[in-house]
Amino acid sequence: MPGSGQQSVTGVTAVEDSNSYWSVRGTSESVCQRGEPVKCGQTIRLTHVNTGRNLHSHYFSSPLSSNQEVSAFGEEGEGDSLDEWTVLCGGVLWVREENVRFRHTATEGLLSVTGEQYGRPIHGQREVHAMPQANLHNYWKAMEGVFMKPSETLGRDAAAHTEL
Repeated sequence: MPGSGQQSVTGVTAVEDSNSYWSVRGTSESVCQRGEPVKCGQTIRLTHVNTGRNLHSHYFSSPLSSNQEVSAFGEEGEGDSLDEWTVLCGGVLWVREENVRFRHTATEGLLSVTGEQYGRPIHGQREVHAMPQANLHNYWKAMEGVFMKPSETLGRDAAAHTEL
C-alpha cells in the first residue's frame, strides 16, 4: 500500500494485460457523453474497469521514487475532485495510438512511469506516479479500446425493440 493507504497503481510492459483497462468518464462539472470524442484540454476521470476505482492523486510521496503518489480511489466510479485529469495532446482531439499526457487538475503533476519496480507482492510491476515537469516518462498511448456508440434518445412513440 502506498503512503496514503489507498490502492497502488502500477504499470507493466506486457502488451496484453487485462488489468490495464480504464474507462474515460466525465467529472462532476462536465459530462462525457458515451461515444463522443475526447477533446485535448478536456478534464476527465479515468476509472479502472476491473475495480471501479478512479485514477487519483494528492501530495503524498510515492513509495519508490518519492514523486507524487498516484492511487486508485473511490467505489464504482464515485470519488472526489482529486480524481480529475486534463488531457494534453497535440491536436483538437485525443487520438488512439498518438502520444497524450494527463495533468492532474488539482496538483498539476503529470501522470508518469519511470521504471522503479516493486518487489513482493507485485514483483516486476512499475510504479505509476505524477511528476511536475514534462519529459519522456509522461507520454501515454491508448493502444486498444472499444468505441461505444452514442446513446440514442427514442421518441415517446418509438418502440424500444424492432425485431421479433
